[in-house]
Amino acid sequence: MDFLKEMIGFFKERKKLWLIPTIVILLLLSILIIVTGGSAIAPFIYTLF
Repeated sequence: MDFLKEMIGFFKERKKLWLIPTIVILLLLSILIIVTGGSAIAPFIYTLF
């Protein structure tokens, strides 16, 4: 949790708040790929991209 607090503080200090949605979307996509990587749903997820 300290890492997230420091990262958000960095974004506020450097006025880079526009990066937060980009990082959140990248994290969500990576979690989706990791979770569905070994399942039977994987071929259907990959057709979306």
